[in-house]
Amino acid sequence: MDRIDKEILALLQENADLPLSEIAGHVKLSSTPCWRRIQRLEEQGFIRRKVALLDAGKLNVGVTVFVLLRTSRHNQEWFEKLRFIVSGIPEVVDFYRMSGTIDYLLRIAVPDIAAYDAVYKKLTSNIEIFEVSSSFAMEEIKHTTALPLGYMKLDG
Repeated sequence: MDRIDKEILALLQENADLPLSEIAGHVKLSSTPCWRRIQRLEEQGFIRRKVALLDAGKLNVGVTVFVLLRTSRHNQEWFEKLRFIVSGIPEVVDFYRMSGTIDYLLRIAVPDIAAYDAVYKKLTSNIEIFEVSSSFAMEEIKHTTALPLGYMKLDG
């Protein structure tokens, strides 16, 4: 991993559709060595996949709900059941196990409160949860899929 690899990753995070020739020009390489570097970054797992980012408003899922779950059960069987239930709810777009007083955090994308209520019922009717707290985002101030690259360990 060197400065050029880091620059390639930065460019691809912003726009994975950039033509190879444009990426190569930015990093001052010819196309073939640039392509080889991208292939290596994919093989090494730095690039996990390439996706299209869709507009939530145009898809009528512009309401973001953050759901905090607390449980009195901390065994693997309960967790596997929760994971199975959550994986079957497409409105849940992020799912994290947390430290501290909250056990799990979900980010949910829905069109309105009624749709969230349906998701809530799917979640709570299939598994015992000690406490559920929901917060609706009023405004999205910053959202990015780009990870910070300043912490990467570079060769040389």
